[in-house]
Amino acid sequence: HELRERANVTRYMRWLEERRGLRFAGYEDLWRWSTEQVEAFWTSIWEFFDVRASAPYGEVLSSHTMPGAHWFPGATLNFAEHVFRNATPERPALLFQSERRPLRAISWSELHGDVAAAASALRALGVRAGDRVVGYLPNTPHAVIAFLACAAIGATWSACSPDFGTPSVIDRFKQLEPTLLFAVDGYAYNGQSFDRMAALHDLQRQLPSLRHTVLIPYLNEARSAAQLRDAVSWDEFLARGRAGDAALRFEQVPFEHPLWVVYSSGTTGLPKAIVHGHGGILLELLKFCGLHADLGRGERFFWFTTTGWIMWNILIGALVNGTSIVLYDGNPAYPDHGTLWRLTQEAGITHFGTSPAYIGACMKAGIEPGHAFDLRALRSMSTTGSPLTAEQFAWIYQNVKRDLYLASIAGGTEVAAPFVGGTPLLPVRAGEIQCRMLGVRAQALDEEGNAVIDRVGELAITAPMPSMPLYFWNDPEGTRYRESYFTVYPGIWRHGDWISISAAGALVIYGRSDATINRRGVRLGTIEIYRAVEALDEVLESLVVDLEFLGRESFMPLFVRLRDGATLDDELKARIRAQIRERVSPRFLPDEIRQIPEVPKNLTGKRLEVPVKRLLLGMPVERALSVDAVANPASLSWFLAYAAERAGSPR
Repeated sequence: HELRERANVTRYMRWLEERRGLRFAGYEDLWRWSTEQVEAFWTSIWEFFDVRASAPYGEVLSSHTMPGAHWFPGATLNFAEHVFRNATPERPALLFQSERRPLRAISWSELHGDVAAAASALRALGVRAGDRVVGYLPNTPHAVIAFLACAAIGATWSACSPDFGTPSVIDRFKQLEPTLLFAVDGYAYNGQSFDRMAALHDLQRQLPSLRHTVLIPYLNEARSAAQLRDAVSWDEFLARGRAGDAALRFEQVPFEHPLWVVYSSGTTGLPKAIVHGHGGILLELLKFCGLHADLGRGERFFWFTTTGWIMWNILIGALVNGTSIVLYDGNPAYPDHGTLWRLTQEAGITHFGTSPAYIGACMKAGIEPGHAFDLRALRSMSTTGSPLTAEQFAWIYQNVKRDLYLASIAGGTEVAAPFVGGTPLLPVRAGEIQCRMLGVRAQALDEEGNAVIDRVGELAITAPMPSMPLYFWNDPEGTRYRESYFTVYPGIWRHGDWISISAAGALVIYGRSDATINRRGVRLGTIEIYRAVEALDEVLESLVVDLEFLGRESFMPLFVRLRDGATLDDELKARIRAQIRERVSPRFLPDEIRQIPEVPKNLTGKRLEVPVKRLLLGMPVERALSVDAVANPASLSWFLAYAAERAGSPR
């Protein structure tokens, strides 16, 4: 009762009653209104959070058609300006810790000064609104400062974590033709050092549009920027900005002006470069962080993430609510599984975000954070990346804290937001997601596109959201965008998750329904793994599937067809793993590598990833695929035998 009464969403409902004469019996009624009256709902978010625009909007929504809806046309504003509107100068804006650096706080006034200096330095280097600036950075204050400076001047930001292999980073950044690169010389993880200077030379060589590089000597503080072409050190960069026009000015840009580009790989082609706008992201983060996560001034919000996961963007977005954010760079289990819980105690974290995989690791390690650490400040936890099981719910309440608002959330990089998640207004039930998010008309659809209740269906969004992609970079006709989300159910966003929705509105997500690889919340297209593996002479073809499903530990096997005479021995397996580690990321190493006689394909030669995944999850052949559509039906025999082998294993 106390949580509900003091929650921001309760204050919002009272505001709706006072200002609009709207009264709702409970959350489900509020959600229904927010998805049936979408223009009225998003206008209320604009007004409740007092969004400031230097030019007014003419209408709320140009069309309800997806794709093609345009929000608040005519309005001009700036995302970064709203970050500093709610600042409390003497309070911390950021708290940061890494494996090598102790916890330190950066005040709002210090952040303001650094962002002002960085923005001034960018302008002095000729970076203008619409230019692309990229970051090859871990989760540090440098990344936050660089992003906010770009947003302030209207430049478009994009980032990759330095644990990504150089080819994967180039595949992403090269599409954008960036003007400037922020980069670290290396990073530490699990007590080891990883020098990335060779990777930086590759990035400079293969990104011909780069005019400037800002080097952050993060691994070796004595490292000189002179080792790189057209480079300046971070300290010198800020010093130049302070010596120039150091006032923090915010470029006023259209509502749909590109704020950042994030990536979500498909099964073919380059990673999808997804463009989000200043206004849509601002509204979505005000809604999610303010009304669902219940954040505000005085709160301290932490999410364990890298800069390459959309949760980094959402974490940074909490600043628009005046919330202090907590950053951590390193292995969460180094030197032990108490690291993040120790950080929670020392940083006074009030909202702790992580993945079910991390909770599972803590369970296996046998730790009891609530007994070992002082977690009095902690009042809520959230998880995403995969389904949170009933056993994990129970472990959190038994071993972390009994008086806790726990929210399992799920959404997508594509919208920089959850589709489904938590609300302080409803009970928390083990194994369930509480609700569909406000303004998100989420449904479970059957194969014919009919909404189903209490049955597993495809997660679909049937009304536009302001944070949906503006477009994909280098997709001028929108062809790839439409093919990614709107071909299965025309005019409806199909996300690629299996989900069930109860009559009461509670949800369960079962896992991915498509071929995308999901490792602890970071998604990758299979094509990136194929390109790395098939670069080896011995490997003719490969197939990879992620057997994520509710209640089962994620398991990702890789299948390879080899040249005649080649053998899948330990040495070749090691080289396959090395290829993935170096060219893609250590995050996507397979759990098992097996040799196969053939890769199943359809009549047009496409690898049958989803049907193979369904077979290995135990689906009968007649439901998993149409054998008549398989070009080489005999290839299925091996996978049926493997499925039987897995069914009999203890996994």
